[in-house]
Amino acid sequence: MAGHSHWAGIKHKKGRADKERSKIFSKLSREITVAAKLGDKDPDMNPRLRTAIQAAKEANMPKDNISRAISKSEMSGDKNYESLRYEGFGPSNIALIIETLTDNKNRSASSIRTVLQKNGGRLGETGSTSHMFSNCGVIHVEKDRIKEDEIFEIAINAGAKDCINLENNFEIITEKEDFYKIKTELEKKIENFNYSSIEWRPLNYIDLNKAKSEELLEVMNALEELDDVQNIFTNANLKNLQ
Repeated sequence: MAGHSHWAGIKHKKGRADKERSKIFSKLSREITVAAKLGDKDPDMNPRLRTAIQAAKEANMPKDNISRAISKSEMSGDKNYESLRYEGFGPSNIALIIETLTDNKNRSASSIRTVLQKNGGRLGETGSTSHMFSNCGVIHVEKDRIKEDEIFEIAINAGAKDCINLENNFEIITEKEDFYKIKTELEKKIENFNYSSIEWRPLNYIDLNKAKSEELLEVMNALEELDDVQNIFTNANLKNLQ
């Protein structure tokens, strides 16, 4: 959920409208709490926590909220969340991957199934859509922060799979397992990234007309209204909604 993916069919994120800010902060807080509980409370020693805090700052989440989320990880009576992935299909048989942080997997599965069924989709089995995607790390660096030859050299030496020159950013692609290691190496040279996350990227995109794109977007919005849902990925090309 962190940051701003170029979500032309890659990853849909909830808008930053004021009326939705509370829900966004709740999802971000949950990720911070889980990251802090699973590792060091010091973000300098915990790459996942550091990434979660960076995402919270990008969403203009107050420092007090971030501190409370970290402190919550030390409370013995707090809920235990687990990361679960659900796979399914939206309208027009478009593939979906839905990532959750939940303390009740039965509730999550039931809620996701209901939303999909009400909107012409269906929940699939594990593996039903993930084979259509590549699970990889993605880091964006603004072009005015570093020269092209320098970022390419740093990225490749750090072990990145690729470094791509986009319109406004340099995009660094990593293996999922290497994401935090490479991100930590890049942070030694670059102060801030304008986006970093582990994504499910489609191997092939499905083009939809505007009407079908809007239909799919409604389903994705309904899914993101669910408290347990953190991220949604699709293989639909949604460029015509930009």
